[in-house]
Amino acid sequence: MTDVLVELFGLMPTNISAEQSMSGIKAFIAQLRETQGSTALRESFTLWPAIEAAHVMSIMLFAGTIFMVDLRLLGVTFRHTSFKELSDRILPLTIAGFVILVVTGAILFYSKPIAYYYSLFFRLKMILIALALVNIFIFHRILQHNAHDTDAQETIPPSARLSALLSLSLWVTVIIAGRMIAYDWFPCERLEPGSLLYNFEHCPVVTIADLED
Repeated sequence: MTDVLVELFGLMPTNISAEQSMSGIKAFIAQLRETQGSTALRESFTLWPAIEAAHVMSIMLFAGTIFMVDLRLLGVTFRHTSFKELSDRILPLTIAGFVILVVTGAILFYSKPIAYYYSLFFRLKMILIALALVNIFIFHRILQHNAHDTDAQETIPPSARLSALLSLSLWVTVIIAGRMIAYDWFPCERLEPGSLLYNFEHCPVVTIADLED
């Protein structure tokens, strides 16, 4: 597991050979791009846009339902609706949005694995999603288990408000990072070897253009 994380986030020495740089995950990513399915998706004028549209819509569904809960905890909206009632009603929508989000996201990555793997904003998005999910599973699960106690209190506990504020901030940043993936502002070819961004993107010894040829 440690080796996978090290390989994924680029925490590797820069003075490695070209053969070593394409080992492990990098070799898998390069091979993935050459599969028939990846090529078909990437070159499709209808299927790829449809999957991307579904991905965007699922983000709206997933993040939107989370925002409703977070805003309720912050006391901004749904003040006269109990936290338990609101959470129980929208939880199925949240789960559905998450499932569609993961499936469509995986398909999009499959279509352009090299472009996404070496994308600064894609890596930032993955890190932010991981942090946001940790916040959901830890704090939101605690709140749901104690929903009756939360509703019984006159004011929302500070810890719940902090969790909601953190959740809102993380998911908004995730959406922004996802949108920025389309803009190639920090390509490996323009980064100085050994720099922070170069290592974070885990840039290959060969150029991205060479990998995609």
